Amino acid sequence: MAAALLLALGGCGFQPLYGSGGGQAADGGTIPDKLRQVYVAGIPERYGQELRLFLQQDMAGSGPENPTGYVLQVNSFVMNESLDIHADNTSGRTRATGHAHWVLRTVAPAPVVLAQGNAQVMDGENETYEQYFAQNLNQAVLARRIANTLAERITQQVAIWFRTQAPPPQQTRVAGPRPSYVDPNVMPNSSTEIQQQSVGEDGMPAMAIGRTNPNPSGANESQPANGTTGNQ
Repeated sequence: MAAALLLALGGCGFQPLYGSGGGQAADGGTIPDKLRQVYVAGIPERYGQELRLFLQQDMAGSGPENPTGYVLQVNSFVMNESLDIHADNTSGRTRATGHAHWVLRTVAPAPVVLAQGNAQVMDGENETYEQYFAQNLNQAVLARRIANTLAERITQQVAIWFRTQAPPPQQTRVAGPRPSYVDPNVMPNSSTEIQQQSVGEDGMPAMAIGRTNPNPSGANESQPANGTTGNQ
């Protein structure tokens, strides 16, 4: 039965992504060989260090590393959300969502962006306030699980790019009128002028979701730094 299934998969054109025979990159060489040529840039803080270690392990696989062809830069953070709120305002469970944005560049005096993407995972833990040390261990294990899962997804996305060699997406902006909203947090300049704010590229005003920059695609001071953990 297993042999018949393998023959059927081969007949329909199925090829393993990481296979030594079928896993060929678009520009030659196997995908595992290409992944071993990826250098993972440093990521700040303990969470970032664990994410980088998992990425290095997944990229290298079972063979030795040879990170001389590409540079992978990753920005990642974890958002915590309290669930199961009790009468004393404590939480019985925390839901954690890990976000990561990665960029793959060439190793050159003027690096070229080859590909980029995003990964997201969700996990959680039960809170044990009566055991402080155990709770700290649970939080550390949770962050480690998120880092491990994010590393697996990023590695898979990079491997898929090596197979397809798809060009990075280009952001296109369509010029046109955008609605504006009154900003209640800003003092008016005069009795006749009211401060207003236009929407960002995603159609949402910054004041509605806590952004300090109306442009959601640009870097702003409200964006969490690498490896930090925020609470909602």
